[in-house]
Amino acid sequence: MSIRKSLNLLLLCLLATACADGLHHTVVAFDTDEYWWGGVVALGSKMPYLQPVEAFDLALRNDNNQVVPLFLSSRGRYVWSDTPFTFEVKDNSLHFASAGEPVAVRQAGTTLREAFLAASAAHFPPSGTTPDSLFFTMPQYNTWIELMYDQNQDAILRYAHDVTANGFPTGILMIDDNWQKYYGNFEFKPDKFPDPKAMVAQLHAQGFRVMLWVCPFVSADSPEFRVLKNKGYLLRERGTDTPAMIRWWNGVSACYDFTNPDAAGHFAAQLKALQTEYGIDGFKFDAGDNPFYDPRKVEGYRAGALSVDHSEAWAALGLQFPFNEFRACWKMGGQPLVQRLGDKDYSWEAVRLLIPDMLAAGLLGYAYTCPDMIGGGQFTSFLGIDSDSFDQALIVRSAQVHALMPMMQFSVAPWRILDAEHLAIARQAARLHADMGGYIAACAAHAAATGEPVVRHLEYAFPHEGFARCVDQFMLGDRYLVAPAVAPENTRTVRFPSGAWRDETGQAYAGGATVTFDVPLNRILLFELRQ
Repeated sequence: MSIRKSLNLLLLCLLATACADGLHHTVVAFDTDEYWWGGVVALGSKMPYLQPVEAFDLALRNDNNQVVPLFLSSRGRYVWSDTPFTFEVKDNSLHFASAGEPVAVRQAGTTLREAFLAASAAHFPPSGTTPDSLFFTMPQYNTWIELMYDQNQDAILRYAHDVTANGFPTGILMIDDNWQKYYGNFEFKPDKFPDPKAMVAQLHAQGFRVMLWVCPFVSADSPEFRVLKNKGYLLRERGTDTPAMIRWWNGVSACYDFTNPDAAGHFAAQLKALQTEYGIDGFKFDAGDNPFYDPRKVEGYRAGALSVDHSEAWAALGLQFPFNEFRACWKMGGQPLVQRLGDKDYSWEAVRLLIPDMLAAGLLGYAYTCPDMIGGGQFTSFLGIDSDSFDQALIVRSAQVHALMPMMQFSVAPWRILDAEHLAIARQAARLHADMGGYIAACAAHAAATGEPVVRHLEYAFPHEGFARCVDQFMLGDRYLVAPAVAPENTRTVRFPSGAWRDETGQAYAGGATVTFDVPLNRILLFELRQ
C-alpha cells in the first residue's frame, strides 16, 4: 500500500462523523490482498473476514466468549477503540458504528505481526507476569462432564484417583458448579462434602492443585442476598433501588456490582477465606458475559458504566489469584489471566473450530488460553451416549490438538469412554504436553515480556507467504509447526513456510513444499524449525 493511499484512508476514518442515528460511522475498505482479524474470539472460524458478517454489537453480545475492540490487518493496519462498537463485514469492507469515540484505523507497518505488536504496546501492554506455570506444564482436569450438578467429595476423589491409576500426569483439578449451598454462598454442601479440608489435602498429596467454580450471581431471598442488598453491593434495576434479577443459564438471580470497589473487595475476601480455611489454590470465574449487564436494564455504583465495564471488573478480580480461569472477557489482553474457549459440542466440526478460535484469541491479546475441554465442554453432548456408538477417534484427535496448545483440559473421563487402544493414545497426548511443558512455559514467559501470542497464526509468523487463510496449522512459539488431524480421515496435507523443517524422526522438509501425510491415530504432525 502506498503512503499516499494510507494517508487518504486514515483521513477518511478521521473524518467519519456522527449520523442522524447519533452514532459515529466508519468504513474501512479492504486493500488488495489484505485480510482482517478481530473483535470476537468465537468468530475465529470466520477469520480472516472473507464472507459477510452480520452486525455484531460488542457491547451486548459475545457469543459465549471474549470480545475485544481490536481489528488487525495483514497489511499492518489496526483498529482500536476504548469503547465498544458494532461492526459488520460487507462489500469487501469493515463497517463500524460507535456510540462512543469515532473508530479510526492506524498504520503500524506492513504485516500482521507489526499491527499486533503496535496495538499491544499502545493499548494492552504485557504485564510481565504469567498465570501459574502449572497451567502450561501439566494437564488440567475439570469435574463438569462427569459430575455435572452432582459435585461431591467421593466422586471427586474417585476422579482424581482414576487420573493417576490410568497413568495420566497430575496437574490442576477444577471442581465445577454446585459444590456450594447456593449462589452467593461460599460454603461446601455438608451432605455432599463431609470434610472438604481433608479432600483438598488428599488432592494436594496426590499432586493436584485445586480450583473451585465461582460466579457473580446471588440466589434471591438468601441471607447473603439480604446482606448484600443492604450494603449496596448488588446491581439494581435501572432507575430504582431494587436489586436487578438477571436471567442466566441456571435461572434468575441477583448479581454483584463489581464497579463498586467495596463489593469487589467483599467478594475477593470470601474467596481468600476459602483459601485459608480449605487450602483452595484458585478459582474458575464463570459468567461475566456482557449481555447480563445491559445498561438499559441495570445500573450500579459507577455512573454511566457500560455493560463491558462490568465484564472487565469481573475479570480484574482474577488478577488477585495466580490460579484463575475466565470464559468471558472484555479487553484485559496482556494480563496474567487464563482464558478458555466457550463450550463446544462433541463433533468433528467443533474439533475443527479449536485452531481458528485459538488463533483469534492470540491475536486479540489472550496468550494464555485453553481450547475448551477435550471432546467438548457442552455436557448435553455426552448425555445418552453409549460406548458402542461413541466415536473414540474424535476424543483422541481433540486431545492431540490440546496437547500442543498452551493448555489442555480433560473433563469427560477418557478411561470411562475409551477402550485400551484409544486410552493409550490419549495418555500419550497428555504426556506429550507434559514433556513439552518447559517449552510452552517459556513461550508463556515470552508472551508476558513481549505480548506475542503463544499460538501464532502462520500469517503472523511468516507474513505474505500465502498463509492468511490457513486455519488448520499453527506455530507454537517460534520453533514448532503443528498440523493436527482434525477430521475422521487419517491423512492430511501440510504446507511448509520458509525455512528448513524436520519431523520427530529427523526427516527433513523444505520451506515452500506441500506434502500429504498418512496420519495414523497415534501420530501428531509436529515439525521443528531447524536453525
